[in-house]
Amino acid sequence: MDKRIIDLHVHSNASDGTFTPTELMYEAKKAGLSALALTDHDTTAGIWEAMQAAEELGIELVPGVELSTEFEGTEIHVLGLYIDEKDSMLQKRMADFRDSRDNRNIYMLEKLRAEGFDITQEALEHAFPDAVITRAHIARFLLDQGYIPDMKTAFEVYIGDGCRCYVPRPKVTPMDAVSYILEAGGVPILAHPVLYKMEKADLLRMIRLMKDQGLVGMEAIYSENTTGAEQEYKALARSQGLLITGGSDFHGTNKPHLKLGVGRGNLYIPYDLLEKIKQARISQ
Repeated sequence: MDKRIIDLHVHSNASDGTFTPTELMYEAKKAGLSALALTDHDTTAGIWEAMQAAEELGIELVPGVELSTEFEGTEIHVLGLYIDEKDSMLQKRMADFRDSRDNRNIYMLEKLRAEGFDITQEALEHAFPDAVITRAHIARFLLDQGYIPDMKTAFEVYIGDGCRCYVPRPKVTPMDAVSYILEAGGVPILAHPVLYKMEKADLLRMIRLMKDQGLVGMEAIYSENTTGAEQEYKALARSQGLLITGGSDFHGTNKPHLKLGVGRGNLYIPYDLLEKIKQARISQ
């Protein structure tokens, strides 16, 4: 039996993680991982560096991305595994996504300043150079400046969905994201369905719409799942003919309760899941 373990959902400081791509590979080596997917938000900026370190350390790197979309008012994330990070159309689309996020950030920072926080785009860029600034960076900045007791407060009171400083941004649909990933040679995966808090009928309807566009898998193994939820999502994936994938959603110190490869300590993501994804990629 193949006992190798993997992690197919990991973030670096190219988006909202705190480890560099190189540091991630060293952490993966320490954690005993055989393979790791770098899936930063709307960017592939960390992949080249990660590849160099992964090759040196003997770790199999899966080039990936996590695209932010929206379905009927709910933010939905779609992972793209084995994407061609040099694909010009994918890069253009991600640049559009980042521009949309940057514009949203401007208005969100205005609202935060109205609440009395001394926070500017320039200060964020100085604190997080070369990063795609996300809400996690804003939360981290507020925490580091001593304005809030923890990052959870930032999302529950100020910048979480529907909170008083939150500003929505235009998003593509998850079906669009599936198409974009396929066009870039990747394998589209529905990320962490447990986080969406959708009614089962609505989740199933969305999955079927995404599958019509070419959805291949679902992240049924995830850090925030209970044991019962994991079994439920595995069964749902199988019922829809989708591959099962898994990831920790590791962000470094931005999510200190999550460890690479094992999440809260109980994740087990076997290598054979990656083998099936590779086979699906070949048959696309």
